[in-house]
Amino acid sequence: MNPLKKLFKQTAIYGLATVLPRMLNVILVPIYTGVMRPGSYGQVVVIFAYFAIFNVFLAYGMETAFFRFYKELDNRKKVVSTSLLSILGSTALFLLIGFIFKNSLSHILEISIEYIGYVFWILALDALVIIPFAWLRANERPMRYAIIKLINVILNLGLNSFFLILLPNFVSEESTGILASMYRENFEISYILISNLVSSAVTLLLMLRVYLRRPYIFDTDIWKRMIAYAMPVMVAGIAFTVNEVLDKILLEKILPVEIASDEVGKYGACIKLAVFMTLFATAFRMGIEPFFFSHSDTKNPQKAYAQITNYFVVLGSIILLAVVVFSDVLKIMFVRDSAYWEAMPVVPLILLASFFLGIYHNLSVWYKVTDRTKFGAYISMIGAVLTIIINIVFIPYFGYMASAVATLLAYGSMMMLSFYFGRMYYPIPYNFRKIIFYLGVSVLFSTLSFYIFDRNLYVGIPLLILFLGLVYKLEFENLKKLFLNR
Repeated sequence: MNPLKKLFKQTAIYGLATVLPRMLNVILVPIYTGVMRPGSYGQVVVIFAYFAIFNVFLAYGMETAFFRFYKELDNRKKVVSTSLLSILGSTALFLLIGFIFKNSLSHILEISIEYIGYVFWILALDALVIIPFAWLRANERPMRYAIIKLINVILNLGLNSFFLILLPNFVSEESTGILASMYRENFEISYILISNLVSSAVTLLLMLRVYLRRPYIFDTDIWKRMIAYAMPVMVAGIAFTVNEVLDKILLEKILPVEIASDEVGKYGACIKLAVFMTLFATAFRMGIEPFFFSHSDTKNPQKAYAQITNYFVVLGSIILLAVVVFSDVLKIMFVRDSAYWEAMPVVPLILLASFFLGIYHNLSVWYKVTDRTKFGAYISMIGAVLTIIINIVFIPYFGYMASAVATLLAYGSMMMLSFYFGRMYYPIPYNFRKIIFYLGVSVLFSTLSFYIFDRNLYVGIPLLILFLGLVYKLEFENLKKLFLNR
């Protein structure tokens, strides 16, 4: 099969594993915003921001290192067992330290002591499935990967719906019994965390066979090599996460106490509309990461890498414009309480930022296949520094708009830096005219639709149709060759 065609087939399945569960997760936004005011939802946003940060520390780059050494080394069993034992040991240490210093961490993170135990266990359970999921991807088992991911989020969605919507209604009809004993007023945040805890535990149970069906051998030499490869990846991951979630934490800490949680809640709800770009970019990355390594030794892999980036930009440009044009429709569907809509002007900025991040992931192939992962760390640290400085300096004056602009500038800078260094160390023949054309036209039409004509569908829809017509005229033959020819 054409390697690019195989890539898109696997990306479609990983897309199912990523897009559908996360789309179900997006359904939680109207549930949360329907039962909680912006202030309470803002607390949830901050807790999940800390989830993202600690997830990177607990993974410490081992997933990417696993792909790298699983491909290279003859003794794959040692790579798998060493990776599993490493994650098991570090996760146990995290739990031990976490519960010993529970009160201090609760104060430092400003997470209520009643929630901190849930947070520790959810983080630990999620860490323990990192290598099993990587093993599925490395062995090209996307269907099993997709099914387990789907079960996780359907269970999470079901439990959230039960606790936040159904349980209060049942209890209003009966004051005694099992359901009444489960219900507590103003317990929404705990219900959300319990739902996540149960779904994470079930996911680990479904992945236990990866732990149980192998002899355990800890190879110190392999572990040292993996850690040396993984540390720059972890630094890059921390910097990425700073770019992605630190703005919510800084908004909570910098804005006046009386409005901070409300502003975080509004911002956190509206940026969920950028999830469509995030889902596309994530699904694409899930497919291309194993592809990058498996085809790095083939003849002229740079040509395939360039084609992949070209198609990503084409599809991403369509998604950017489509979400901007229909943003007012989407906000009614996903953020139903108008109290949150004040933050809608950030949506195009976060969408474009997510697009830049997706392009960056495509461009980053050069430092991954040449083992120059330290460049990924340097680049993402520059982005993180920009994020921190812009947020700290401008949040007091512009609130969450400063956070949106910081995210856009950080990801845009990372994209350009990766391209610059990539040309020096691993030149790839990107079609710059095509990339700049599609990106430029999409941004122009998005600006006209959202900011100039104030989201008027009578202007936005014709602009979208015109753009789709351009894509069809310029790309149809190429796409037909890609998917119909073997």
